[in-house]
Amino acid sequence: MNSPESAWTFEAVQSLVALAREGVPVSIISLKLKRSSADVRAKLNDLGVTPPAEA
Repeated sequence: MNSPESAWTFEAVQSLVALAREGVPVSIISLKLKRSSADVRAKLNDLGVTPPAEA
């Protein structure tokens, strides 16, 4: 069952990766993408992208 929280659009994934590579903390990415920090961390993990350190 895909809830809106779990459905990642192509654009959202692109934004997620771009923000992570810029070094934006997960807490800020979660606010920008309107997703939980856990959801952001899980998607980064799925993509094999190391989340930036929190400031």
